[in-house]
Amino acid sequence: MTLVERVRRRFARPPERVHAVVAASPDADERVLAWGELVRDGGWLVATSRGLRQVPAEPDASDGGVLPWHEVASARWTATGDGGGRFEVIRLTEVEPGVQARLPVERHVLADSGDLPAVVRRRVDQTVVASRRSPLPGSGGVLLVARRVPGQAAREWTVVFDDDADRTDPAAREAARQKLAEAVAGDRPD
Repeated sequence: MTLVERVRRRFARPPERVHAVVAASPDADERVLAWGELVRDGGWLVATSRGLRQVPAEPDASDGGVLPWHEVASARWTATGDGGGRFEVIRLTEVEPGVQARLPVERHVLADSGDLPAVVRRRVDQTVVASRRSPLPGSGGVLLVARRVPGQAAREWTVVFDDDADRTDPAAREAARQKLAEAVAGDRPD
């Protein structure tokens, strides 16, 4: 992509379909930050002020809603050198209070990514306040993460097991609960 194309893209308006879907959002403050054109089935992968959303090319198709930034475990970008590439997005889901699990990878192949990779990285990184890995007794470990969640004053601490099977082990669960309680207690101002 030439410098002129990058500048033109930077100041371009989003496609009309993207604009219409985001304008119809229940959140009147949601706005488009960046978008990339999807290869398969057309449409766009869109970064908004609320999160990541897939906007289908067809007006009758459902957009599937927004994946909030604080629910993105990771979003790995692999560029192809022609302006496109592939996002591998892993979302988090709450399996019980304070415990999240990673869902299977969602792959999005883009013909044109524009500023989308940089915006996604920045937005996901901005939600993470603290993150630390901690071992469990025996083997395995957990990731303790504090994130900013829109509409909440306090940051939200959660634990994600490296191996989902450890969630069923009573000793691992108790150790994880203890580590989470210590992290939350250490985060409170005196």
